[in-house]
Amino acid sequence: MVKIIGVRFRNAGKVYYFDPKEMDLKRGDRVIVETSRGVECGKIVLSPREIEDDKVVSPLRPVIRIASEEDLERERVNIEKEKEAYRICRQKIREHNLDMKLVMAEYTFDNKKVLFYFTADGRVDFRELVKDLASVFKTRIELRQIGVRDETKLLGGIGICGRPLCCASYLSDFAPVSIKMAKEQNLSLNPTKISGVCGRLMCCLKNEEETYEYLNKKLPGLGDLVETPDGQSGEVQAVNVLRQKVRVLIENGDDKEIADYAAEDIVVIAKKKKGGKQPVKESKETAEQTETTGTKENRDQKENRSQREDRKPSDQKDRRDKKDAGESREGGQKRPEGEARRRRNRGSRRHENAEGESREMNGGEQKPDAQTREGRNGFRRREGRAQTDDARENNENKNSESGNGGNPEKTGRRRNRRNRRRNRGSGAEQKGRSDTEQQN
Repeated sequence: MVKIIGVRFRNAGKVYYFDPKEMDLKRGDRVIVETSRGVECGKIVLSPREIEDDKVVSPLRPVIRIASEEDLERERVNIEKEKEAYRICRQKIREHNLDMKLVMAEYTFDNKKVLFYFTADGRVDFRELVKDLASVFKTRIELRQIGVRDETKLLGGIGICGRPLCCASYLSDFAPVSIKMAKEQNLSLNPTKISGVCGRLMCCLKNEEETYEYLNKKLPGLGDLVETPDGQSGEVQAVNVLRQKVRVLIENGDDKEIADYAAEDIVVIAKKKKGGKQPVKESKETAEQTETTGTKENRDQKENRSQREDRKPSDQKDRRDKKDAGESREGGQKRPEGEARRRRNRGSRRHENAEGESREMNGGEQKPDAQTREGRNGFRRREGRAQTDDARENNENKNSESGNGGNPEKTGRRRNRRNRRRNRGSGAEQKGRSDTEQQN
């Protein structure tokens, strides 16, 4: 545990922790402390107390002294000097024609630095502006770009509710605000009605968000079918969140009646489906079960999702191993070898039947066996080479007759080689045919 005090330097600003040492300090006192920006004068908002070590940012800086009258007078002088610095900086911005809006000027307590806060749509090159300001003020110059919410916090103002702005009065940090909060509170989605002075969604939408979420859980939705304490059923027409009242439309034949009931006195029979469909009536037991466990469809989806998550890659590998081992999916038993042999025989018989049907369709002509087909294919290849040699020989004869230098001796040798290849091919064909006849 460490002893600290909470100091705030600006109204509704962030609270910083400091070490009070042995000083007798209380809430509301003005003190002089050292910060990252230099020496500053702040106001104590948290009296001395002990907190846990993990909530303190190290190192914890000590309090220099309690502010005297001279320190307070110096602070008032700095405020007057900030107005003059603001006027000079705006003039310099116009001279440099920079697209930026100056929000505020601030002096540090020891006058060693001047800070200028501005807003802009994008990045701004203010290097020349800094040089001009440094030549005028003869001290360190710092320019900080801030957002529209920070601008409103610094300037302050009155909101559409007629009260001072929340950010300028008590909010130290900006909480994220979404359009869902406006829908939860049944507010108009008109941007002019739910936007603050800064043009963003109002920060006060966050204040009552948790309360509306808690109350809406106890109320039925518009269009739901409910049962009243009188035993009649009707459709929800309106709900009052703060009063926890429900307006129900009850139909008795041609008569229609509207009555208000407390939310705790009615029972939801059926929820209105999405798309504007009429709700389906359910019994009280079904409605209570649906509220506790959800619809059957949602339960099935959750079960399927849990099964898929529980299924591991090792299970898939086991299934592949079982399939490779010949196990059936139904019983998980291994197929006997005889059954596998019968399956192969049935497949071969089907193949033979298909061949027989094809032979009948072709007029009973039987396909040649493999040996005969091989002999015929070899003969066709040799015959093609012989035809190629004949064509080459004819071309050479033509060239020789035309006087292109053909040699008759070479032509005769080529003719003899061609005849020998042709005789060998015809002999192989006759041998293949004789082997086929013997097999038949």
